[in-house]
Amino acid sequence: MNNPVLISTFFLTLLLMVGLFFFLRASVKDRTEQMQFSADIAPINLLSQLQTYFTQKAYKITAVDPQKQQITFDGFVRPSWFLAIFLSFLAAVGLFCLGLVLSFLYPTLTPIFLGLSLLSPLTGVFYWKQAGRIEQLYLSVAPQESASQTYTVVTVTAHRDELIQLQETLPILRKISVN
Repeated sequence: MNNPVLISTFFLTLLLMVGLFFFLRASVKDRTEQMQFSADIAPINLLSQLQTYFTQKAYKITAVDPQKQQITFDGFVRPSWFLAIFLSFLAAVGLFCLGLVLSFLYPTLTPIFLGLSLLSPLTGVFYWKQAGRIEQLYLSVAPQESASQTYTVVTVTAHRDELIQLQETLPILRKISVN
């Protein structure tokens, strides 16, 4: 390991593998956030629209808490075929690079090191098992009064992408704050 190019390539490859590991972990991370919206619609009408919206997206009402004025929805988050294949491809490239660098260090073990890339489908399996899960969505609707008008405040706790989609789909909702 006297060759400086080989040493730097080895450390860059190790950094690549660390980055790949954290990218894989981030692909299955829970990204639940809470947002508040306001609307100039009566709470009953708005609640009806929101229930219809979420049931059309395959969410099911699992609990209603009248004390907290909260409805809990459950929905299955499907994993993405594209992301499973993409992660497997990235793992194959990363493991191949690692195997290539290791084969320069230990030439007699080259077939074993290059065979490391055959483990790459395990990353797709890991993603597939971890990303497919039941996700909960919490919705509460409450009337609010200010000096000039009455409006409805909606608090939604859900996946970040679901909140963005809700805001784009229902333009009657105006974002108040993010927690």
